[in-house]
Amino acid sequence: MPRVSQDQLDARRTEILAAARDCFARFGYEGATVRRLEDATGLSRGAIFHHFRDKESLFLAVAEDDAAAMVETVARNGLVQVMRDLLARAGGSEGDTAGWLGTQLEVSRRLRTDPAFAKRWTERSAAIADATRDRLQRQREAGVLRDDVPVEVLTQFLELAYDGLVLHLATGRPPGELGRVLDLVEEAVRRA
Repeated sequence: MPRVSQDQLDARRTEILAAARDCFARFGYEGATVRRLEDATGLSRGAIFHHFRDKESLFLAVAEDDAAAMVETVARNGLVQVMRDLLARAGGSEGDTAGWLGTQLEVSRRLRTDPAFAKRWTERSAAIADATRDRLQRQREAGVLRDDVPVEVLTQFLELAYDGLVLHLATGRPPGELGRVLDLVEEAVRRA
């Protein structure tokens, strides 16, 4: 039997995550049955669950993958840039926006309805808040960020703006002038 390289395993895992993201977005967590995940990935349940212990682990991996990408962007360019990127994808032709939004909404729903999931997710979601806080602190030290409001309050302000943008786009409302709204959000945290 030929050996499979780590690169091949990683590529297969990435393919499974992308297909599962679309499936969870389209059908929700409960509706993304193993059969639908098989159809979406083009793989057998054995092949899927060789990489992930169970459906919940697969869903968490999708959500963690999205969170890790957000953390990278926040650390490099801030949470407003995450919002700008999301808005650009929503207004463009990239197909991953619906999947990404669907994952975000499904995470929110499961946080409210599944205490075990909430506990597992809390351990992972802190990274986004930490990256936002760290970025804001660096901006404050550089003299770019307003200094009359605590960093923690600015972090919560940006998180609320992000949550509102996700909800706006997820409900199918048109982006309209949201680029200008994000300009206003950014101006609100900058030093005058």
